Amino acid sequence: MNMITNHMPTAELQRLDAAHHFHPFTDKAGLAAKGARVITRGEGVWLTDSEGHRIIDGMAGLWCVNIGYGRKELAQVAARQMEELAYYNTFFQTTHVPAIALAAEIAKLAPGNLNHVFFAGSGSEANDTNIRLVRRYWDVMGKPWRKTIIARWNGYHGSTMGGGSLGGMKPIHAHGGKIDGIEHIDQPYWWGEGGDMSEEEFGLARAQELEKKILEVGPDNVAAFIGEPVQGAGGVIIPPATYWPEIQRICDKYGILLIADEVITGFGRTGNWFGSQTFGIRPHIMTIAKGLSSGYAPIGGSIVCDEVADVVGGAGEFFHGYTYSGHPVACAVALENLRIMQDEKIVEHVRDVAHPYLKERWEALTDHPMVGEAKLVGLMGSIALTPNKAKRAKFASEAGTVGYKTRERCFANNLIMRHVGDRMIIAPPLVIKPEEIDVLIERARKSLDEAYRIVRDEGLWAEA
Repeated sequence: MNMITNHMPTAELQRLDAAHHFHPFTDKAGLAAKGARVITRGEGVWLTDSEGHRIIDGMAGLWCVNIGYGRKELAQVAARQMEELAYYNTFFQTTHVPAIALAAEIAKLAPGNLNHVFFAGSGSEANDTNIRLVRRYWDVMGKPWRKTIIARWNGYHGSTMGGGSLGGMKPIHAHGGKIDGIEHIDQPYWWGEGGDMSEEEFGLARAQELEKKILEVGPDNVAAFIGEPVQGAGGVIIPPATYWPEIQRICDKYGILLIADEVITGFGRTGNWFGSQTFGIRPHIMTIAKGLSSGYAPIGGSIVCDEVADVVGGAGEFFHGYTYSGHPVACAVALENLRIMQDEKIVEHVRDVAHPYLKERWEALTDHPMVGEAKLVGLMGSIALTPNKAKRAKFASEAGTVGYKTRERCFANNLIMRHVGDRMIIAPPLVIKPEEIDVLIERARKSLDEAYRIVRDEGLWAEA
């Protein structure tokens, strides 16, 4: 593998980064004072930083490097496509071979009658597409007043104006507001919000909030419901088994379009090609990105069912699109990524090898004094940090204080594991091997031990 091994000293790289690079979702001044970690190389599930530390990537980049780092085949395909046709658009009654081939392959892999792909550059863009798509659908159907889209608090659907509005993260709404016609219901987070209910009762109760919201808004005003099969950025919230069947029943009852945001759960993450298959969801539209190209090239899209595509596509021009819709290099890379996944049976590896082994090791973390819950679906997992397991208690400190301290110990121990509030989350590359899972768990346990001592020493071991 060709590597850039001769670079400026880390301190100089950090100085330049602080001076000129405005990072996403970051306290700019705080990062400048601390200095960013500079990643210089990736191979398999491993990263190397500018100081030579070898880090196990428990987050697959940003939930996306499904086939692992350093796959030369993808670099070769990208180079070949750049030489042949680096760019052309798909506007003006024009197409090209990579977009045609990728759309056909996605339609083959997608369940049901999801046979049409509208390409975007990211999952955020694809969810912006979905807003316009469902509102245009109802417009053509003679019901232009059906504009309201219902989503969930603490859901994540991107950070564009549309995607951020669909998402239920209030800090995003606070920075610039949100668009009209988006309503939110509560999330199916039993551990943190279930009280004395059983998981089954709670799943039904939270799903039935959708019906209450539909009746509140007026059934003839609701265009769609959108949800992630498993909430990712919200803390890997795996819904109770009763939740999605009830959501599906309600959408069917009121004739509402159902959008499954598969940006994280798509392309093998849950042990099936799509999370909708894992949870028995029958969506009209699926949002895709991330694992579509394993992060090697920016690409996203909306997989659209026959009915919606026929209605919108049969009503004249759809005034929507992006310069990079179906970018030929991104499409070629994504196509090669899907070939590798199929030829190397990576989804089967998740289902039959990696998930069962990680589940056994991950759930055993509940013997740690600070871990109250350890849940896993496919290769996305979370643990809830608590000072009192029996009561599922929150810490008295501001939410995220203990989680951040734990994350910092993970980073110090060369493990990338994120925190969302006081939940720790992982989503490693799908190619992770059992012996690498052992390293991940060993470093996670060490980090938990160190964080536990810090929390006790700093007087943070207290219930809210």
